[in-house]
Amino acid sequence: MAPDGLNDLLKPKAPWLRAASGMRKSLLVLLTDYVTLAYLATMTWFALSRLAGIQGFRAVFGSPAVFPWWGAVLVLLEACLVWESFGKSIGMRLLGVERVGPDERITRRLLHLAVRNAALLSIVGTFAPLWDRDARSWASRASGLHLGETSPQASERIAWYRTSWGWCLALIIVVTLISGVFLTEVSFKRFNWNAATKMIRRLFRPDWAGELASGIELLLETIFMALMATLFAIPIAFSLSFLAARNLATGPWRRGIYTILRVILSIMRSIEPIVWAIIFIIIVTPRRAPFAGVLALWIHSISDLTKLYSERLESIDQGPVEAITATGASRLQVILYGIVPQILNPYLSFTLYRWDINVRMATVIGVVGGGGIGQMLYQYIRLHYWERAAVLIVLVILTVWVMDYTSSKLRQRFEEGGGVRAADLMALPQVRDVK
Repeated sequence: MAPDGLNDLLKPKAPWLRAASGMRKSLLVLLTDYVTLAYLATMTWFALSRLAGIQGFRAVFGSPAVFPWWGAVLVLLEACLVWESFGKSIGMRLLGVERVGPDERITRRLLHLAVRNAALLSIVGTFAPLWDRDARSWASRASGLHLGETSPQASERIAWYRTSWGWCLALIIVVTLISGVFLTEVSFKRFNWNAATKMIRRLFRPDWAGELASGIELLLETIFMALMATLFAIPIAFSLSFLAARNLATGPWRRGIYTILRVILSIMRSIEPIVWAIIFIIIVTPRRAPFAGVLALWIHSISDLTKLYSERLESIDQGPVEAITATGASRLQVILYGIVPQILNPYLSFTLYRWDINVRMATVIGVVGGGGIGQMLYQYIRLHYWERAAVLIVLVILTVWVMDYTSSKLRQRFEEGGGVRAADLMALPQVRDVK
């Protein structure tokens, strides 16, 4: 006799649960197709309007339409229903389903389309599968067609250019490229070749005598901005990583903290350091511009390192953790002797990688007044002091190249296990004494 838990798993689902699952899949297919066709129609209308000479995004969509917005919604909805009834839509392709039945006669598909329209218009018919004995919709019961899993043989034998979803995807790519050209105002006629030639000539005559000393000083400031931001972020990111790891978030309270922390870190990470620099320049005043840059890089480094650290924690080997826990070790000892030795080398690799990124970002945030060599470089470029700017550009290139090469070698050594050895950290005799 099977255990109770196994009996629960083998017990068939209730009809309304199967109906809800089928309705969810059908709704996802319809929603995906609707968004796809809405995007395609919008971008096609925009591209055709711009080709006709109508300028501006608002002018295109602010012009009087042939029919109201609700008419466009209904037309797109009907187009989705037709597409799903007579072909394989993009939503069906993405979800790995297709319309299956006893045969593929056109009359069955016409009947399926007509009944599905009637079900949507009645609203009640949309939820009919919930109380149907076989969890089938009106359209499925009338036509014999329903959504089923796509067989591997069916997906392999048809080339993309012989399917409706393939042509739709190709059309989306073409329309997106054309609309992108108009939106970004790509025009090589506006390219000033004379100004570019003069700038390149002056860049190849750097003013080493007048700018090298101050450039090195600004470069050191930039490197230390990145270093201080990384060092300040390490202890905070290390502590938060244990709260942001899914496998360590056991219990309702820890799961809640894990969810809230993940959301906060995602928001912090979504805001670029250059935006944080603008915020902190206002807070700490421009006279402390390098400090504003450090704070901007520090905030972004905390969110990024916490994510990297926690993802490494989620992939640790549970064997050493369980072995040390079995000796009666405390929670802190399990972390120190079972987890830390497994994550130390990857953490060092992630930290070097983040410092490398911060050096590059420290140059960029100087554009908004965040200090470092980027701030002076922006001033020289704005004033067309190309000879002085060339010196700073060369220094930045050399620094980035040296740091990239050095950090890649060190990270490779850490990832191959050539860094700190776990055996040097795991003082197992101390753990065995714990009762």
